Amino acid sequence: MNIFVAVVDTKGFAGAARKLSISPPAVTRAINELENQLGVRLLSRTTRVVRVTEAGARYADDCRRILSELADADESVGGTHGAPRGRLMLTAPVMFGAKFVTPIVTAYLQTYSDVSATCLFLDRIVNMLDEGIDVAVRIGELADSSMQAIRVGQIRRVICGAPAYLEKHGVPNTPEDLRTHSIISANSITFTPEWRLMKNGVPHSVKLQPRLSCSTNDAAVTAAVAGFGLTQLLSYQVAEQVGDLRLRTVLDEFEPAALPVHVVHREGRHASQKVRSFLDFAIQRLRAEPALR
Repeated sequence: MNIFVAVVDTKGFAGAARKLSISPPAVTRAINELENQLGVRLLSRTTRVVRVTEAGARYADDCRRILSELADADESVGGTHGAPRGRLMLTAPVMFGAKFVTPIVTAYLQTYSDVSATCLFLDRIVNMLDEGIDVAVRIGELADSSMQAIRVGQIRRVICGAPAYLEKHGVPNTPEDLRTHSIISANSITFTPEWRLMKNGVPHSVKLQPRLSCSTNDAAVTAAVAGFGLTQLLSYQVAEQVGDLRLRTVLDEFEPAALPVHVVHREGRHASQKVRSFLDFAIQRLRAEPALR
């Protein structure tokens, strides 16, 4: 089982051999014996590529669960069941990861000295199974999947600008007024972005011509604070600047529905000790964040 999971994770026999410090022929023999025993093709391999079959993918998930339970059983027998160990793989959006996840992870690692962590902060949906992710933070409605999700808060999509900019150029009263303003497009290189709003209880989009398009949210925040124009961001991304009055939100009555924030993991009730302990540690702290209420 260990060898099979290693082949799936490394996408090759040679990679699995290096990971487990055994010879490639030993990996080949183990996989052949496993497939013969099960009577099922788990892997599709050519001279160049090794791919897991549909049956193999299901079996790999079961193997991970069983191996995790075995590790927990070993820890329990050794009297160390309460001490998580191993490497934790996490993912979250870039700014969310920097603001909220990193402080939680560092505090967790200081509490549990036998755990290490890798944080993958990207503004894209990471395939947890393909990239070996244990825990993810997802913003927005979730697609149906076999993953386990725990809601920890919500965030809003807000339009904001610096008080000095609004004093000089006026406060927009309707979504259409945005077309007369200097627009900062955040986390996008699209020349004509659409800002999603609500009008009379109905979803309403406004196409705008930005004066400035930024590939990161941080840059859009900086430009807005400097008084260059209006930008639309998620509320947690500008919570600090709104709180200290460097930015002011506008068109609040046209805000779309709040977006849920979930912590997602893939191991269910069979989660390893390191995942269970991190979930307990992180969920409590995220739910206490004022910016996520």
